[in-house]
Amino acid sequence: MYLIGLDIGTTSIGGVLVDGNSGDIGKSMIKDNHSECNTANSWEHCQNPEWIWHTVREVLAELSSDDVEIGGIGITGQMHGILYVDVQGIPISPLYTWLDKRGSLPFDGSTSYAEHLSLLTASPVSPGFGMVTHYYNTVQGNIPEKAVKLCTIADFIAMKLCGAKEPIIDPTLAASLGCFDLKTGQFDQEALRAARIAPSILPLIKPTGTLIGQTEHGVPVACAAGDNQASFLGAVRDIEHSILVNIGTGSQISVFSNQLLQLEGLETRPFPGGGYILVGAPLGGGKSYALLERFFREVCTVFAGSEESLYERMNALALAAAKIPPGEGLQVHTHFFGTREDPAQRGAISQISADNFLPQHLVAGFLEGMTEELFAYYLKLPESLKQSRKVLVGSGNGVRQNEALRSRLAQAFMLPLELPKYAEEASYGAAICAGVGIGLYKDFTSSPGRS
Repeated sequence: MYLIGLDIGTTSIGGVLVDGNSGDIGKSMIKDNHSECNTANSWEHCQNPEWIWHTVREVLAELSSDDVEIGGIGITGQMHGILYVDVQGIPISPLYTWLDKRGSLPFDGSTSYAEHLSLLTASPVSPGFGMVTHYYNTVQGNIPEKAVKLCTIADFIAMKLCGAKEPIIDPTLAASLGCFDLKTGQFDQEALRAARIAPSILPLIKPTGTLIGQTEHGVPVACAAGDNQASFLGAVRDIEHSILVNIGTGSQISVFSNQLLQLEGLETRPFPGGGYILVGAPLGGGKSYALLERFFREVCTVFAGSEESLYERMNALALAAAKIPPGEGLQVHTHFFGTREDPAQRGAISQISADNFLPQHLVAGFLEGMTEELFAYYLKLPESLKQSRKVLVGSGNGVRQNEALRSRLAQAFMLPLELPKYAEEASYGAAICAGVGIGLYKDFTSSPGRS
């Protein structure tokens, strides 16, 4: 019995074929997500859902090409973003991703759309959240005329796999849209009324792991889950004593809590099967390191005509810079893309001297800044949670491929850092959801691959 887990990422689309009994990955693959749309406005970030669906089918065909029994399919994907579908389940808008900044645009002279919606609903939301995007589109008259439902891209893919016409959403993805009541596990009806958002446009919520249909070949499909929660499931063995740090395109720090805690600066998100994870999510993360690589590459192109990727060289420089004495390096604040609390905030490089204005110091400063951003969220946790954490789990290519960053993270958190058994954490977590859905696993923490 094999399980397939699919991950619909912002820059790539991947999947794994998991032996449901041993928990071992038999096959994995990943394809670039080339679905980005050209837009007229710099603040827009949109992708074509049909192109994504086409790539998903290619990944699925490759994973299921061997003569193996597929017992179930789980899906995860980028959170917060939305698209609109018509009565037939056909997409009639682009996917407005989590990187979309229309929520940062001014609503009036003093507030942005995200700030205005937060005040209106008493529900903190940020630019890129689905409810903010929908609220902006509503005010601006941009809702497609035939739209009957909005959903995330992972919900859309799950619906397409089943040949259904109406999307289903689980609490992990529903909460990522905003205006969600963590106590009831449903959308906050009072907040929706305050914002004049019609509840009918929102998908029906089902528990994570619920089977919502079958593929044309009769394979059960579980409703999609958020990539943050799926990554946690796929990466962390001991959920109550671990801190998960993920650095990919973005970055996140996630900590499990049995109790419902709502702390300033941290998001509280539902966890599959019960409980919550407290999440700190800078808007930069891996994008900050990519920004530096782009700068170095541009310099090389301008002065030497070279356009090769420089990540490996940067990582080597960062290791060499580990011996920089304290206080002699560059100080880099990596808020180049703003923060969720203040989208207008920008990054800064300071403490520049004649001795440290060098590439290795700049690379080291960026890594230090990325680490400090994540550690600042950790400091917001109550002492009871911090004291019970015994290990730091590092996931995402930004951590796996950068030894210097791993070293800085371990030093900052003063905990041993371990890497998950498999690099495809989100896809693996999605496969676990499928295993729960078909009854192969009794709960979300009992899959054999976690031992």
